[in-house]
Amino acid sequence: MASRQQSLREDRIKKLEELKSLGLEPFPIKTSNDRQSIAETLFAFGTGNFEPDTVLPKTATIAGRIRSIRLHGKISFVDVEDESGRIQILIRADDVGEKAFQLFADTVDEGDFIEAQGSLTVTKTAEKSIAAKSWRMLTKAIRPVPSEHYGLKDVEQRLRRRYLDLIANPEVREMFKTKSLFWQNIRNFLLTRGFLEVETPVLENTPGGAEAEPFITHHNALDRDFFLRISLELPLKRLLVGGYERVFEIGRIFRNEGIDAEHLQDYTQMEFYWAYADYQDLMKFLRDMYQDVIQATFGRLKTTYQGAEIDWSGEWPVVDFYDLFEKYVGVTPDLSDGELRKVAEKNGVGVSQVHGKGKVLDAIYKKKIRPHLLQPQFLIRPPVEMEPLAKRDPEFPGRAQRLQIMAGGTELGKGFSELNDPLDQRARFEEQMKLRELGDREAQMLDEDYIEALEYGMPPAAGFGLSERLFAVLMDKPIREVVLFPQMKEK
Repeated sequence: MASRQQSLREDRIKKLEELKSLGLEPFPIKTSNDRQSIAETLFAFGTGNFEPDTVLPKTATIAGRIRSIRLHGKISFVDVEDESGRIQILIRADDVGEKAFQLFADTVDEGDFIEAQGSLTVTKTAEKSIAAKSWRMLTKAIRPVPSEHYGLKDVEQRLRRRYLDLIANPEVREMFKTKSLFWQNIRNFLLTRGFLEVETPVLENTPGGAEAEPFITHHNALDRDFFLRISLELPLKRLLVGGYERVFEIGRIFRNEGIDAEHLQDYTQMEFYWAYADYQDLMKFLRDMYQDVIQATFGRLKTTYQGAEIDWSGEWPVVDFYDLFEKYVGVTPDLSDGELRKVAEKNGVGVSQVHGKGKVLDAIYKKKIRPHLLQPQFLIRPPVEMEPLAKRDPEFPGRAQRLQIMAGGTELGKGFSELNDPLDQRARFEEQMKLRELGDREAQMLDEDYIEALEYGMPPAAGFGLSERLFAVLMDKPIREVVLFPQMKEK
């Protein structure tokens, strides 16, 4: 296969050199100024019915990639595609001249970009086409693109060469347009409700806002190491200290953890922070946001994930973490660390000796409880050990005022009443640091600057975050398939 590919490449390079030898530029700077999109050209035909072999009193200049060539004597039927659509071009010797026709036959291949100018016409088979009066090469492709018939099916190859995937599979191009619309709809929802969009640094002195192992990079000018952010949370909450009341960011975060259907190391996350609100205020707001965004993006409120229908409409139930833990595990989460480890072992849940109670609870929950949570619901008030950045519940001080949006057996967003007591926050960070000293590389670091900011006073606030995992579930795909260029193992 490799030798065949090399042979095809060498043949195309010879055609490129032939164009150059004739004084023709195989990579001109731009198209003609009167170029129009293929969609505009098709629209110009109107809606009337045409007799076969009709030539309209209209001309068009289009440009795009050749997807197929069918040569029949002195005519070539050429399918050309741009982002807006596809149209057939008729390259006929009688119209473009013998020399230009032969040049086309000798030097043009599928995958090349060409420009064609000619009359709108309807063929004998009633296909809307352009009868070219002239053509020229815009880009000579020296590697053959995947054929339309066989396409590009192998997942690894599709992800490694996403540009070929986009050429071969139009539905993938449409999916990423839908993804852009998804983020646009989230942004619009927040902007119309008074939130300010901001940008915070990717490089951080101290990573925080999540339990994850960070990436480290070196800053040459400052001659010091920085961490790539693992969350957007702490800088955004500093902005609440500074006087903003509603802020959000949509940005990349980086977590040096494992790859699976739901996790990547480099992905997009949205987080917002809302002063003078709590996690109870979040629930209606978030239900409205999810329903608005899903309806606006997909045109419906029912989606399918792994064979199950998910109905996002209506009210969502609110379920207590303690109730579900006792239902599916059979014990209370308030057991001691040692007792919970025995429960984990009994249920086949692997936990490390360096993990604290919060991580042990989380591991049990993910195996025994989360797979049952298929329809949209709010899961609330876990043990405070599971959420170092959330306020304690006044009614149950051992529990955190946290909510998770659950659907499809996975978490699709998390929010809480933000902890703004600097002394409590320091104590929780210190507990996390003890876990780091024992070897838990994902435990949170003590961020002195953030605690200092809290000491100046942060108003009561609610915060929430979601990642592109939500889009993956809505599309019923593993997360790396909804990322344009996911990181891959070396070949």
